[in-house]
Amino acid sequence: MALIYYADDEKEVRDIVTVFLRNDGNDVEAFPTGDLLLEAFLRAPCDLVLLDIMMPGTDGIGILTKLREISKVPVILLTARDTDSDCYTGITLGSDDYITKPFKPMLLSAKIHALLRRVQMENDGIARSDEDDLSCGNLRYECRQHACTVNGTILALTPTELKYLTFLMGHFDEAVSRDELLNKIWGMSCEIETRVADETNRRLRKKLTAAGANVYVQTVWGYGFKLTQKAGAV
Repeated sequence: MALIYYADDEKEVRDIVTVFLRNDGNDVEAFPTGDLLLEAFLRAPCDLVLLDIMMPGTDGIGILTKLREISKVPVILLTARDTDSDCYTGITLGSDDYITKPFKPMLLSAKIHALLRRVQMENDGIARSDEDDLSCGNLRYECRQHACTVNGTILALTPTELKYLTFLMGHFDEAVSRDELLNKIWGMSCEIETRVADETNRRLRKKLTAAGANVYVQTVWGYGFKLTQKAGAV
């Protein structure tokens, strides 16, 4: 059973989603504002957060920003706006997925299950042997720590970023197509997910550079991406 915190100022929607997710086997605490959700999280963290973007007080993007300062908890954003700018902004700030209102509860449930399953699979990696560690230049995935490090310093990565980077590490110096990455990481492929992949690459490049990594995510034009060593790196 997963503990889910859900913030939405629309009571009717909040009640429907809460009942559905509870019937789906989750423990759900619902809040009319993101500020109340954040207060609850600071007292007792949960397994996953659902955030409506447009709410009174601090909006969903603001709450996401505050959560990312203290936690890597999986976050799914909910938006009713007509454009995808909110989703793109949310992904930029570290959300793991998004869904546009109105939505079918089954779709939300599927996204939650997929994200929690991904996190669980990554957590299960803690029990693996050291033989499952990965090394690419001075970038290393340490299975027992369930973390990527550069010269021993742990990179602060969201669950999606960690899955993305370790997937590329497992295919080091190999070009991986956009479609394969989208299907492996997000389980689907469309225009928004393509932009999400680009944004994830941008964030990873920035984090790798800041940490002094001698590897980087290279764009393979017209195809996809690959993790490779920088020119002149030893």
